[in-house]
Amino acid sequence: MRIAINTGGGDAPGLNAVIRAASLSALNLGWEVVGIRRGYQGLFEEDGLVPLTRGSVRGITHTGGTILGTTNRGNPLQWPVEGPDGSIRLVDRSEEVVSEFKRRGLDALIAIGGDGSLRIASKLSEKGLPVVGVPKTIDNDLAATQVTFGFHTAVETATDAISKLHSTAEAHSRVMIVEVMGRGTGWIALYAGLAGTADVILIPEIPYRLDSVCERIDDRYEGDVGFAIVVAAEGAFPEGGDPVLAEKRATGKTERFGGIADQLANEIGERTGRETRSLALRHLQRGGQPNAYDRLLALQFGSAAINLVQDGHFGCMVALDPPNVLAVPLAEAVAEIRQVPLDGDVVRTARSLGISFGD
Repeated sequence: MRIAINTGGGDAPGLNAVIRAASLSALNLGWEVVGIRRGYQGLFEEDGLVPLTRGSVRGITHTGGTILGTTNRGNPLQWPVEGPDGSIRLVDRSEEVVSEFKRRGLDALIAIGGDGSLRIASKLSEKGLPVVGVPKTIDNDLAATQVTFGFHTAVETATDAISKLHSTAEAHSRVMIVEVMGRGTGWIALYAGLAGTADVILIPEIPYRLDSVCERIDDRYEGDVGFAIVVAAEGAFPEGGDPVLAEKRATGKTERFGGIADQLANEIGERTGRETRSLALRHLQRGGQPNAYDRLLALQFGSAAINLVQDGHFGCMVALDPPNVLAVPLAEAVAEIRQVPLDGDVVRTARSLGISFGD
């Protein structure tokens, strides 16, 4: 067997651990392993494939990023091509991917990515590409697996930042608004906000009312505490409103969230008269070493992916169903986004502790 591994979409702590586990598991079967640089882009470049040997994957389990590089602009189903006039048009290069994959003598692909990358992998599988998916996203929004690697490390990073803000907020009697990632879900905001003892947590699953947010903040000051911490998921939005968008991608289809913290700081400051400050953690949540949990999960996923290839079980994704790692069809894995359950124990715990969701 000659297998390939690629990483697509945003980076997440644990990618290199998956690469190492998949590579070593395959090498121990006597297979050859190569990595595709920058998603599928490497298939269109002469030097786009790199050998993955025992030496090249040694000592990378604890490192952040990905040794193969990644991109969130390399969808072969909608490949952006710039015209003579500078305009961007989208072309379908999926058939080229399949043919080039075969031309290079590759037998299987381990595609590591989030919902966008795995949707691409699912479509390529339908076109005959032998692929096994590995779920990766700090947003934890893939419904077919209980958790995705990278999520717990991102929560840890966000929690540490929120914890550090308590002292400066108290020293200056300020309202601090912290914006975390998550796209259309509130997993990071909920977990980090609860662990970081926030006073208000705003998530997309619960549209907020500014009056309720300000009421909770006023309660903090009237109770002689003198400061407040608000954690907002980037996709949070008010009742009857829309999420704040930083920009749209060049394709015009994929929106990028960003700016909710700044908007809330202005609105809360005007409404309450309190001094407010905003902070968007952004890509800090993606960087750095994966924690122990994400390393172990990534190693399990990488090894399990090779087992599926060995069994000829393609068109599926590895998924955590504790205590086991199972296989689920790719089409099923990307069918829906996993949102925070409003009747779940974590939300109930937050409410019991007096944390406001702005509703």
